[in-house]
Amino acid sequence: MNRLLEQFRTGFPSLDTALPERFGADMFPAIDVLETEEAIEVSAEVPGVKEDDLEASISGSTLVLKGEKSSDHREDEDNYHLVERRFGSFRRQIPLGFTPEEESVEASFVDGVLKVKITKPAAAKSSVQKINISRK
Repeated sequence: MNRLLEQFRTGFPSLDTALPERFGADMFPAIDVLETEEAIEVSAEVPGVKEDDLEASISGSTLVLKGEKSSDHREDEDNYHLVERRFGSFRRQIPLGFTPEEESVEASFVDGVLKVKITKPAAAKSSVQKINISRK
């Protein structure tokens, strides 16, 4: 019983470590999404991915980031003892909550970090409206 309670409290660590390996979750780039009054800024860490292997696009109201990290070794020809680095493709979809205008999106890629800035259209900029709550 104590062991079950401990597993519940710690979040089943054996399950946590198995999922990224099996489902490729470690190939998803880590992202930060910052929303300001004027824009949404997305930063994605993609170390080891070449600029030519990255693609950013807008599909409706969703930012789509795709890329591929290519392997630089040949396991069949080289005598590797251990290969821990991950290679393969990834795709991230970030909902924006609005459809941006084409000229309002800019991107840069520096030191393994892809940054995308999407300026909000006027209709998407927040305006706070207070709602009266009545007691019944």
